Amino acid sequence: MEINEEAMAAQKRAFLKYFDQGAGKVIYTKSIRDMISNKRRRLIVGIDDLRNSVPDLARGLIRNPGEYMQPISDALTEVTRGLDPKYLKEGEHVLVGFSGPFGFHKVTPRDLMSSFIGSMVCVEGIVTKCSLVRPKVVKSVHYCPTTSQFMSREYRDITSTMGLPTGSVYPTRDENGNLLVTEYGLCEYKDHQTLSMQEVPENSAPGQLPRTVDIIIEDDLVDSCKPGDRVSIVGIYKALPGKSKGSLNGVFRTVLIANNVSLLNKEANAPIYSLEDLKRMKEISKRNDTFDLLGNSLAPSIYGHLWIKKAVILLMLSGVEKNLKNGTHLRGDINMMMVGDPSVAKSQLLRAVMNIAPLAISTTGRGSSGVGLTAAVTSDQETGERRLEAGAMVLADRGVVCIDEFDKMNDQDRVAIHEVMEQQTVTIAKAGIHASLNARCSVIAAANPIYGTYDRSLTPTKNIGLPDSLLSRFDLLFIVLDQMDPEIDRQISEHVCRMHRYCSDDGGIGALGRTSRYTEEDDGDINASIFVKYDRVLHGQERKRSKKAKHEKLTIKFLKKYIHYAKNRIQPKLTDEASDHIATSYAELRDASANAKSGGGTLPITARTLETIIRLSTAHAKMRLRNEVLKADVEAALQVLNFAIYHKELTDMEEREQRELEMQQKAEHDAATSGGNVNGSSADPLDMDIDGVQEREDISADRIETFESILGQHVLANHLDQISIAEIEQLVNREAAAPYTRRQVSSILERMQDSNRIMIKDGIVRII
Repeated sequence: MEINEEAMAAQKRAFLKYFDQGAGKVIYTKSIRDMISNKRRRLIVGIDDLRNSVPDLARGLIRNPGEYMQPISDALTEVTRGLDPKYLKEGEHVLVGFSGPFGFHKVTPRDLMSSFIGSMVCVEGIVTKCSLVRPKVVKSVHYCPTTSQFMSREYRDITSTMGLPTGSVYPTRDENGNLLVTEYGLCEYKDHQTLSMQEVPENSAPGQLPRTVDIIIEDDLVDSCKPGDRVSIVGIYKALPGKSKGSLNGVFRTVLIANNVSLLNKEANAPIYSLEDLKRMKEISKRNDTFDLLGNSLAPSIYGHLWIKKAVILLMLSGVEKNLKNGTHLRGDINMMMVGDPSVAKSQLLRAVMNIAPLAISTTGRGSSGVGLTAAVTSDQETGERRLEAGAMVLADRGVVCIDEFDKMNDQDRVAIHEVMEQQTVTIAKAGIHASLNARCSVIAAANPIYGTYDRSLTPTKNIGLPDSLLSRFDLLFIVLDQMDPEIDRQISEHVCRMHRYCSDDGGIGALGRTSRYTEEDDGDINASIFVKYDRVLHGQERKRSKKAKHEKLTIKFLKKYIHYAKNRIQPKLTDEASDHIATSYAELRDASANAKSGGGTLPITARTLETIIRLSTAHAKMRLRNEVLKADVEAALQVLNFAIYHKELTDMEEREQRELEMQQKAEHDAATSGGNVNGSSADPLDMDIDGVQEREDISADRIETFESILGQHVLANHLDQISIAEIEQLVNREAAAPYTRRQVSSILERMQDSNRIMIKDGIVRII
């Protein structure tokens, strides 16, 4: 198609009128002066400014930019020369970029269809590949030794926006057939780079491959972004003939010729806070039960696991990252791992994080290779050159990476994430490429134990089967067990059945019952919209069961806002009091770990644990919307850490089993003794038995429980295998409110031996 010279001249006059005399003069004169003073050659023009003054030109630029790009560039070049005649050399033009609202021309790579070819679009996505910057010839100069003449030739390919494309063949002879020599030093070049942009992971359609679009950027736009950056690129969408039979079968490759690249920080998808939202956030942060409220609001479809949910809340809030002047980087992101039996909702918790965290990428152990998680060096199909491709952790910079089935990864692939989890960078040195990419992300991993189910006879580290070098990089490691307890099973089954009833119930209790029962109460409450409304089908008897503590849950929408606000707007600092408390607590943990004979904790206590306490305390202070970390924050962080290190769920389960065994033994013993009393025999052994029983009956259940609790805590804290009866007597009489006699101590220990929890031999109690 031949471009009409008259039409282009008319368009240039219209643009000149706008920039030199119309509204554009007021808006852009300062911008042009800034461009000259900063020695730049690109001016960014707002589409909305053009649309307000000259709507026809704005419409033409978007629908048919090929005809309008050169006139606007010529007009701006003329205006610039008018302001500073010496700034532009002969033949140089002002480059034009566009910004502003593009309406339905603002698309993602998935929306780029054939209808947009030849028009200007604004595409948002994440950069996955960047080629090297190469020079591209614009004008070549040739010398003829025979005639001593110079000749020059300009080159424009199909990607250029100025003028018609020319051939790309270098002239080797002039019109008379004389040989020409290219003078490379006199040729003019421009920078040229190609990018690949992919749709953002959180918005890509599930079950489909994410779409990508190739982008060509030139001149001053090169190196304006790197793999992992979220960008908004304005450009002209064009179809190009491919090198391989593209023009033969009618299928063309498409590219975007960029004229403006703007980086989107992670705030691009940020929620919008109203004043009402901020007021409610402050109200919630001042409550005494904020931590429990947020924990209960996360994944309400999962029953229990409150401590793990609390830890996930802290993980999403994260600590404060520090970059010291000497180049040291201290990470603020919290890494967490869950190990446990199948069917305890580990994967569901990961899905909940995906829904709430502002930026989260999900992957699985078998479905990810080491380079897929970090970065890969690939070859470009078109040019054959090497280029860098960002992996999942680089794309999740400033976000969360959820890795399910972590134990199924190969050792080589697992080693690849060591660097990311501590230094938070990905360093590549292969195929002549040396690069360091940012990967500042939290890792939350779920794994099954090495034997499929958790073997309680082995230590946690033997069950997990991962090296200490990797485990110490996790701040928190939770052991999640499938507890076989009739009461808990009944509550879980009730909860799951309610969820299924609610999902499948469309009528009946549905619409009317759901909205009418507590409407009046909720309408009176100004916070009604941030709490999930009570529903008889979904929440069952929760209100009746716990009248004191209302089972309130925040809505997902408000929880997202709260976490986003607390994470990005609050940067707490450590107080002296908190620092002292952290140092003391770390020393105690370390001491307890050193004195343990059979390392019972889930994680080794190292200097990284000290940083973990700081990160968790800072995250808790963020949750309370405080600018200082107080002693109360450290206490809350230590509770979470102790739950993780001493696998309380495991000990709770064992204690419950022991109590059941005791009750069974007691029932059998009571039956036996009542039978013995009927016989009425008074032989010495029987007297002893009756005395023993009498003594046991004198001890109340509370006293027995207190005794067992003191002994259990002492054994757990010091990781003891055995202890003498004399030591036990001293210990319980020191800790208990009322002292125990020697006979009472012996009686309780015999009872524990009967239930196979200890073994007594020669005055020494061995813990089974």
